[in-house]
Amino acid sequence: MSTHTNLAEEALSEEAVEAWLRSHPDFFERHLALLDVLKLPHASGGAVSLIERQIGWLRDKNRQLERKLLDLVQLARENERLSQHMHHLALGLMDADSLDAVLATTQEQLRTEFRADHVVVRLLGDPAQGLHFVAEGDPALNSLESLFETRRPLCGRLSDEQLTALLPEADTPVQSAVAVPLMDGNRRLGILALGSREDTRFHPGMGTLFIGYLGEIISHAVATRLKA
Repeated sequence: MSTHTNLAEEALSEEAVEAWLRSHPDFFERHLALLDVLKLPHASGGAVSLIERQIGWLRDKNRQLERKLLDLVQLARENERLSQHMHHLALGLMDADSLDAVLATTQEQLRTEFRADHVVVRLLGDPAQGLHFVAEGDPALNSLESLFETRRPLCGRLSDEQLTALLPEADTPVQSAVAVPLMDGNRRLGILALGSREDTRFHPGMGTLFIGYLGEIISHAVATRLKA
C-alpha cells in the first residue's frame, strides 16, 4: 500500500496538479469546503485560508490597477497641457511677420509655456546675417552631427562640448537639456536647444513625440521666413 502511494505521488507532480487546475478552473466551486481547509503561509508568519489569500491578492491587484490608472490620468493631463502650449506656439508663429519675430516668439513661448530656463535657436548660414546664424562647417557643431543624421531630438545631460556649442551664454548651470534638429525636407536649417537648471526636467526616458512636433512647427516657420 505504501509503495502504491509513493508511486502515485511521484506520478502526480506539482506541474501536473497546476496544469490540471488550470484546465478545471471551476474545481473549487464544486468543492467549496476545500477553501477553508487549505492553508497558505502569510507574510506575517501565520497561515490563512485559500479564499483569504485570494481576497488579499485581489486587493493588491486592485491597488496596482489604481496606481496605473492614476498614472494614465496624469499622463493624459500632461499631454493635454502640452497640446495647448503647442497650439499657442503655432498661433504665435503664424502671426510672426519676420524671422526675428519667429525667433522672439519661440524664445518667449518656450520659456513660459514649456518651463525652459534657456532657449536658443542656432540657424545654419552666414554669421553676417545675424547673431542667430552659425556657419554650417563650424567645428563647434561637430558634436551635434548625429542630430541631423538621426533627425531625432537629444534629451538629457548633454556633453560639455554640446552645451558650449548650443548654450554658450547660459548665466546659470544647465543640468538637463534638449537639442532638436530643424529641417526643411533634407535641408538642414539649424538646431533648437532648451536648457533647464533642473536635472530631471529633460531626461533620456521622456517622450519625444511632442518635442518632435515642436521641431517641425518651428522648422516650418523658419523655412517660410527664410524663403520670404
